[in-house]
Amino acid sequence: EALNLFWQMQWESVKPNEVTFVSALKACSGIVSLEWGKQIHAHILKSGFESNIFVKNTLIDLYAKCGSLKHAWQLFGTMHNQGVVSWTAMISGYAQHGHGEEALKLYQQMQQECVKPNDITFIGVLSACSHVGLVDEGCQYFDSMHQDHGITPAVEHYTCVVDLLGRARRLDE
Repeated sequence: EALNLFWQMQWESVKPNEVTFVSALKACSGIVSLEWGKQIHAHILKSGFESNIFVKNTLIDLYAKCGSLKHAWQLFGTMHNQGVVSWTAMISGYAQHGHGEEALKLYQQMQQECVKPNDITFIGVLSACSHVGLVDEGCQYFDSMHQDHGITPAVEHYTCVVDLLGRARRLDE
């Protein structure tokens, strides 16, 4: 419905703002529609909103979720100050699409840049560990959430750890 409204706005020549673009891009991410996302990206370029941090982060997230990691990385590289949202979108995108090693390298780079991870960052990191079989490292990251970063694990984090241990046939832990 959100996308239908966006296209109706275009049809009626109503100019979208950054909130409209973010909402439309999130709708594309939700249904994993790279093609519609690209069309909206073209409208963003025409409207001059690509430099808006919220729009750019949502574009990175869209491309990463849809598996277009090259496009996500290109947008990420154009940012002057990548924040936790940008880093997390890239880490999660790489993890989601089977590039766990790259996701973990990005997490290490994020740490070097002194960007503090959040709870969502750790879902991507734990997922990356699970997909590449790094059980001990995943458990260390899980422990560091609370010990080093003061983040209380939520059900999503425990789910990632169960997946991590299950893939390694270590469910007794």
